[in-house]
Amino acid sequence: MKAILAVVIFVALFLALDYSTSRADVYVSYTTEECVGVTTYHGVFFDSLGASCENIPSRYTHIWVE
Repeated sequence: MKAILAVVIFVALFLALDYSTSRADVYVSYTTEECVGVTTYHGVFFDSLGASCENIPSRYTHIWVE
């Protein structure tokens, strides 16, 4: 029983780490407040590929730039 619980916890932690590290970085200008670039990352189960300034994902890391 303890082994099954350990495996479930490990899988949950792995999925949470994969999800959090594969979120896109969206760069927004201070002056215009418009998107100036997007950096995408590939995860094992989750990825942010295909994201762009025209197609901003629903969840992303917001980074202000000059």
